[in-house]
Amino acid sequence: MDTLDKLRLLSDASRYDLACACGTKDGDHRVRGQDGTWLYPVSLANGGKQIMLKTLMSNICSSDCAYCPYRSTMDVRRCSLLPDEVASIFMDYVRQRKVIGLFLSSGVVGTPDRTMEMLTATASILRKKHAYRGHIHLKVIPGSSQAAIDTALSLANAVSINIETPGEKHCAKLSGKKRFIEDIIGSLQYISRQTGKGMKHSRVRQSTQFIVGASDETDAEIVTYTSALYRKLGLNRVYFSAYQRGLGRNDIPGEQRERGTKEEGFLREHRLYQVDFLLRKYGFEKDEIPFDSEGHLIRDRDPKRVWAESHPERFPIDVNTASVSDLLRVPGIGPETAKRIVLQRKTGRINSFDHLPFKGKRQTDARAFLKF
Repeated sequence: MDTLDKLRLLSDASRYDLACACGTKDGDHRVRGQDGTWLYPVSLANGGKQIMLKTLMSNICSSDCAYCPYRSTMDVRRCSLLPDEVASIFMDYVRQRKVIGLFLSSGVVGTPDRTMEMLTATASILRKKHAYRGHIHLKVIPGSSQAAIDTALSLANAVSINIETPGEKHCAKLSGKKRFIEDIIGSLQYISRQTGKGMKHSRVRQSTQFIVGASDETDAEIVTYTSALYRKLGLNRVYFSAYQRGLGRNDIPGEQRERGTKEEGFLREHRLYQVDFLLRKYGFEKDEIPFDSEGHLIRDRDPKRVWAESHPERFPIDVNTASVSDLLRVPGIGPETAKRIVLQRKTGRINSFDHLPFKGKRQTDARAFLKF
């Protein structure tokens, strides 16, 4: 294959990463470029969006992750891109103003450190040969040495190592090669130390991702781990990717459970993202998140509404006296709306729903929980 054919194949592998699948607007979803590559939307600090090229360097993989269609036992078309090839194609995209950044991952080619050499060599060429100063996100391969991680941190704006499952027992059901504590948790902890406040690589952002539904984990287990990743390790973001049935081995929990249709998987992913916002932006603690008797989030209502409806003693709250933290507990009110309400109160009382600084469905959701 020529370079572009390889890029199409390897970029296409990113369709199994559904981190963008739960967006509510068209602009939140990944799109195919004219050459067949996958392009991902990236939220900017000013609220706008730009596009990032996401690809594997290789779909050759020595790992055995049961949920992955590119695991070592699968008979699929394999190829790899050289660091110079990736850098050259990406810079063509940059010059054409098609993308603002690169998200680079790979299957495990031989060993974790050999694979990291491929990833960091690409980033090094971009930084030193092409003087590229834009965004580079590098995946850290589980089991990589600290030296390999240090090199990635010196070149990237963001790094991630996927936790995949909430705990060692679930990891063991999906892989006989990955060591959950040593290869994944240990690397997450090391990156957190190196990117902490005052450290040399403090500018580098760290994220991770769960594969939701490949094992028989509960939502409560995922939320417990998500909370700990934010609270103990200071991660910038946790992502959730719904497992797609039919891609994995038929002997793993994700292929055996009845609770695993594609639509249910996407809805479960969506509810977990809503909880993620409650933990990161709304001041909720993990023990406040409501689950059913089996440890799963309620599917037909968002978790914030479930919490509000189960605490009638807290409502209605007075629009004119409630604190920002209390306003954030009201369905339909987010951080920006809560700030606008407080700002508006400084110019006079808010006497009715007509005077609230938000309308439509969000106001309808909030009405039962507010008074004047």
